[in-house]
Amino acid sequence: MAKHRRFDQTEKVSVESTWMTMKRIWSYLSSAKWLIGFVLLLVLTSTILSLVAPYLLGYAIDHYLLQIDPPGLIRLIILLAVVYLTTAFANWFQHFLMVGVAQKAIYRIREQLFNKLHKLPIQFFDNSQQGDIMSRITNDLETVSEMLNNSVIQLFASVLSLIGTLVFMLYLSPLLTLVTLTIVPMLYFGMKWITNRTRQFFKQQQEDLGEINGYIEEIISGQSVVKIFSQEEKAIADFEVKNRQLRDSGYYAQAYSGFIPKLMNGLNNISFALIAFIGGVLAINQIVSIGVIVTFTQYSRQFTRPLRNLANQFNSLLSAIAGAVRVFEILDLPNEEETEDGEVWSEIKGAIRFDRVTFSYDNDETLNDVSLSANPGETIALVGPTGAGKTTIINLLSRFYDPDAGTITIDGYDITKTTRQTLRENIGFVLQDPYLFNGTIKDNIRYGRLDATDEEIIEAAKLANADSFIIKLPNGYDTKLSQEGGGISQGQKQLISIARALLADPKILILDEATSSIDTVTEIKIQDALNTLMKGRTSIVIAHRLNTIQNADRIFVMKDGKIIEDGTHNSLLKLKGFYHELYNGYFQENAS
Repeated sequence: MAKHRRFDQTEKVSVESTWMTMKRIWSYLSSAKWLIGFVLLLVLTSTILSLVAPYLLGYAIDHYLLQIDPPGLIRLIILLAVVYLTTAFANWFQHFLMVGVAQKAIYRIREQLFNKLHKLPIQFFDNSQQGDIMSRITNDLETVSEMLNNSVIQLFASVLSLIGTLVFMLYLSPLLTLVTLTIVPMLYFGMKWITNRTRQFFKQQQEDLGEINGYIEEIISGQSVVKIFSQEEKAIADFEVKNRQLRDSGYYAQAYSGFIPKLMNGLNNISFALIAFIGGVLAINQIVSIGVIVTFTQYSRQFTRPLRNLANQFNSLLSAIAGAVRVFEILDLPNEEETEDGEVWSEIKGAIRFDRVTFSYDNDETLNDVSLSANPGETIALVGPTGAGKTTIINLLSRFYDPDAGTITIDGYDITKTTRQTLRENIGFVLQDPYLFNGTIKDNIRYGRLDATDEEIIEAAKLANADSFIIKLPNGYDTKLSQEGGGISQGQKQLISIARALLADPKILILDEATSSIDTVTEIKIQDALNTLMKGRTSIVIAHRLNTIQNADRIFVMKDGKIIEDGTHNSLLKLKGFYHELYNGYFQENAS
């Protein structure tokens, strides 16, 4: 029997390797390779000019300043000014172009990531913190964006500058070059020691950031529950734990990475002191000129600057790779399995049949050999205690999950043999907590059928008993709502969701506790709207209130993942079984 495992977002995937991650990031840049080639040409130009400037300065000292040649000195100063201005323009233009390339790449990654989220199975969202998903789309992608905006150019420029500086230094003085290179082994082993530690800290920092974002999103969304149960202190204490984890991982990541520039500065000062001493000795013995020493000190600084830049960019690179890994983890998750060349349904009537269906989450059996049926136009009700499997039946009918055993058919069609889109186009939902999007009331109703006209929207609202309160709002159907439906009551939100379902005109209707937590007066309006909605449709009702289900054509009583009784309201009462106990206890307490 196939089991439905939960997604573990910490599991390792193929993008863990730094090299493979960089290669994958490059795939998003390769479409602009000609523009990147031009950027690299500008980098090469600016790097060469930055190497020429110190040489010209040393040449000016030896040939014009010491020789007291003002006209020559002026000409060389003008030439130096042109070199510096050209270098500045090339640096600005290459950055301008690279930002455009980087933003297009990030646009593609973000678009793919958002599209991917719509292709993942529902269990991914059931087992993921919304804040962590948001952190991957925002924070993690932002670190990648910063790396592409700056680090790519800096890395290439630093490598070119390092090679070019080494060539010029060898040309001027192999001995002084050897002195400068004495810092390289110390730098190599120092950076190796540091980066071996920072890599793991940067990844942990990104994971802790995602976790704290998830917790913040969760607490803000559930703030009313926190206050109702006076759990502010617990929320603060839990946040303190997560905040401390982020502080610690961030501290170690930044503290260790901060050693790199300090190491570079220390080694740079040692190198400069050695060059000044040995260069002075060589100048006294007339082996090199003053201009060469001045030029060489500039090159020694210029030699360590790209090393320092490489070290700094390496920190950004580690952080960006950690973020990219978290993004690619989602992109590499398997899509929701879809039926290839699925059956195309003709006009269906809405006959539903579950035949010996068994299903489990994570080896925890939820449904065991369940069979039920509903004829076209019938209303069936599912009742039972929490955890009996009522919502799981809805999830299976909607193909949020597929059964481990048994079959589910609609009008004789096996629902696993068609596409999910075809299936869901024929099913409408009215849930306990209606979800409204940011936008107008008209847009929220139109979500049921995007090509609906304004007249059809108004007609659906009238049938749902929603028109009477909508027209009293300041902007009527153009009144803007927040995601939580601020400004209107829970019952009014439910009426809007019913209008949305009416507009979709499905053959099968699912009502998941649609009238719970609603006052009696509002419930009458909602119940009337539901009666209109259910007319001529096959309906499955999950409810806690007796008056919602007692008129059902058939009631299925569930307990521990099994159907233990079924029949009409009256026939089940006569059995004096489990339904009779529910009726005399919970249902009567919740009846209006």
